Amino acid sequence: MNIQEYFRRISYDKPHKDADLETLTAIFQHHIQAIPFENLSMHCGETIELDLQPIYNKIVRKKRGGWCLEGNYLLFWVLQELGYDICILGANSYEPAESSYTAEMNHILMKVVIQGNSYIVDASFGGAYQMWQPLMLISGKDQPQVPGTFRFREDNGMWYFEKVKRKHFIPEQSDTPHFTDTPGLGNIRKIYRFTLEPRHINDFQELNTFLQVSPDNILQKKSICSLQTTEGLLALVGWTLTEMKYNFTEDTDLVHITTLTDEEVEKTLKDKFNIVLENKLVP
Repeated sequence: MNIQEYFRRISYDKPHKDADLETLTAIFQHHIQAIPFENLSMHCGETIELDLQPIYNKIVRKKRGGWCLEGNYLLFWVLQELGYDICILGANSYEPAESSYTAEMNHILMKVVIQGNSYIVDASFGGAYQMWQPLMLISGKDQPQVPGTFRFREDNGMWYFEKVKRKHFIPEQSDTPHFTDTPGLGNIRKIYRFTLEPRHINDFQELNTFLQVSPDNILQKKSICSLQTTEGLLALVGWTLTEMKYNFTEDTDLVHITTLTDEEVEKTLKDKFNIVLENKLVP
């Protein structure tokens, strides 16, 4: 495993001698625009190993993406190699359909401390709830970014991560922008909750196995591939391609939705996500 090879994978060629916030932000942005959040292995009959070497080979050498356990663990290794004060945390994601957080920890993220300030780094949540730069770990403060305004709330040692939603304008559907997700919840989208208890990658081994065999979870039900772009987001879920441009007009994201054929799925993965699969994908 070679840090320069990783930098080539994410097209990063700036200095990285200083373990500072500027370098962290630059590496982070290159990472999310080069490495898709994807669970295609599950839908290609491939086993996902939660070990650094296979993750490195898959993402860096085979130019694939990965889900949170892979993408964030790879970035954890990179930042550790560069001398950052970093630890792994575990989160419980919010399930809108259940109106509750999952009982079990099902997401991995990182805390980085720079000059006494703590930042949350999560490069592998994917979709429209993906932060575009590290967020300062501070309760109740709005932190605006291109994808929207993020915030943390702390209550009795539990931290809650949220995003202020924007309206979506979908030309194919109507002429009026509207809020997506469940009406009545307002424009706040809960994302996940976490504590600051440091975790080890081994704490996620059971989860890694469970998610690959449990038929009930979203990752088993749908093939997902999403990538952040310079302007917004590309997401392929099953046969549905969504192209999003953030803040197209004030407080509104432009959304294009296309339904693809089987042949177009493979071509789209190659052309838009730079992914060539070794095994047959069953979306």
